[in-house]
Amino acid sequence: MHRYDEHTFILRQSKTVSYEAPFLYLFFGNARALLLDTGATDDPVRCPVRATVDGLITTWLAKNRRTSYALVVAHTHAHGDHVAGDPQFEDRADTTVVGKDRLSVMDFFGITCWPDQVARLDLGGRVLEITGIPGHHDSSISILDPWTGFLLTGDSVYPGRLYVQDMVAFTDSLDRLLRLAESHGVRHVLGCHIEMSRTPGREYPLGATYQPQEPPLQMTVSQLRAVRDAAVSVADSPGAHVFDDFAIFNGPCRMPIARQRVRRVWTFLCRS
Repeated sequence: MHRYDEHTFILRQSKTVSYEAPFLYLFFGNARALLLDTGATDDPVRCPVRATVDGLITTWLAKNRRTSYALVVAHTHAHGDHVAGDPQFEDRADTTVVGKDRLSVMDFFGITCWPDQVARLDLGGRVLEITGIPGHHDSSISILDPWTGFLLTGDSVYPGRLYVQDMVAFTDSLDRLLRLAESHGVRHVLGCHIEMSRTPGREYPLGATYQPQEPPLQMTVSQLRAVRDAAVSVADSPGAHVFDDFAIFNGPCRMPIARQRVRRVWTFLCRS
């Protein structure tokens, strides 16, 4: 758990629970809080997402002399390593768990023109800007938080393997992300995983549970621009393309993924 400020927390699930080790985000406003993503497991013992969030909310309420508070649970997109913890929140009072499919996402945030419309979620004195960013997944969204200068990009932009299902939609989404970042003074571009090492162009193998030389989670607007430019450059070339700070997997990429798994086994044997 990382406390960015008294109203903003970044959580990460342990690689001992899931090699995905996704990052989750908790934002506090005056009226309600937003939890973005619930992680890669629904096991409340091995990974107590709800208990952790409840503890943070209880502390926040005490400091701010409040007795009740609503919580919204939403998702960067619907892949299993981002939504598996949803059942932990199903019976929680004053809690809305947003559906995972695109229509449910549009309905909750009031988006009528997908993906170009920028919707707003008011947490009370803290207004987040939400827009669709398909390409990695049909229901992917980004969240711009003017309070911190964060631009949350889910699995579309992060220091790791960017899996692209629809390259046309992906490059269009990157163009809009870049415009948002440049026009709103974004400080940090934040995704949900780290899969690169500090050595430029060197990824950790798929499934790695030990990553001692990770780069920072936060990326710059310049790195976001590099992702956009790289995606455009490989748009017509299916396969895996590795760059200094990220890799783009354009299409199914079965052979590169198989090689990643072989690397994982080899790395494990070398460490043993």
